[in-house]
Amino acid sequence: MMTIAEQSIQDIHDCWNRIGVSGDHSCDKLQQFVHCRNCDVYAAAAQRNLQRPVDAAYKQEWAAHFRQPEDDRAQLDSSCMVFRIGSEWLSLPTSVFLSVAPQAAPHRLPHRNARGLAGVVNVAGKLHPCISLAALLDVDESEGVTRTGRHTFARLLLVQWEGQSYALPVADLHGILRYASTAVQAPAATINKGLSRYLTGVISHDGMQIGCLDAGLLGYQLARTLR
Repeated sequence: MMTIAEQSIQDIHDCWNRIGVSGDHSCDKLQQFVHCRNCDVYAAAAQRNLQRPVDAAYKQEWAAHFRQPEDDRAQLDSSCMVFRIGSEWLSLPTSVFLSVAPQAAPHRLPHRNARGLAGVVNVAGKLHPCISLAALLDVDESEGVTRTGRHTFARLLLVQWEGQSYALPVADLHGILRYASTAVQAPAATINKGLSRYLTGVISHDGMQIGCLDAGLLGYQLARTLR
């Protein structure tokens, strides 16, 4: 007679892998349940799997794991959104972000020529002032670097300071990064002065040197473009 443990092993290779969504889709229950995870057969197998006996080796492995001293490595206590402008990978705290939107052409504002103000853009029916970080930070947008093995899509980053939203065009978006604040390094002396005055430090991640922008200072400069 087959034990519960042996039965659970057999279930791994059971109907959902043969005639279900991971097989040839010939199961007549798919018409009713659409996906195997909604089927009572799949649910019963999951229940048997959870009820299988736990052997001594498994208990010893987890006991050894929890006996280890607490990891004293730096905690990932901060998070940021990482993006690229020209050849520069930069970041801002996730707390200032509203959303990410597809790239859109800004409509210029008459008689407004503040540095960096590209106009306004319509995102989901709402107008946002569009500010060029490249102009504010003195970054050459023509110097682009595409990371190997990934597609590049320009985006609009929607951010907010003191109740005012802004749309910031970027050449590429890496996404959210969690990092240890103690691991932030000082900016290199070779960074151009226009950009370096906005940096609070640099994060090393996955072969990238990511500049951490001073959210307070940048927010002040963004507000100045609308005055």
